Amino acid sequence: MTTNPFEEQIEGSHYKHMTIQPIEFCQKNELNFCESNVIKYLVRHRLKGGKKDLDKAIHNIQLLIAMEYPHDL
Repeated sequence: MTTNPFEEQIEGSHYKHMTIQPIEFCQKNELNFCESNVIKYLVRHRLKGGKKDLDKAIHNIQLLIAMEYPHDL
């Protein structure tokens, strides 16, 4: 019998007990890589990476701005 991947997490438990996991939210809303990373880092910062995760979220937003709105740089 195959286990449900949403009930399993490799290393840590920072996503396991969330009502909806970031990967599921991102897939269902068709978010791109940078957008998905922002969601991931925002929802886990208190449980895993602290300020470093918020810095990663900001960096992904900056990358997204550079790619989506290069004329505004």
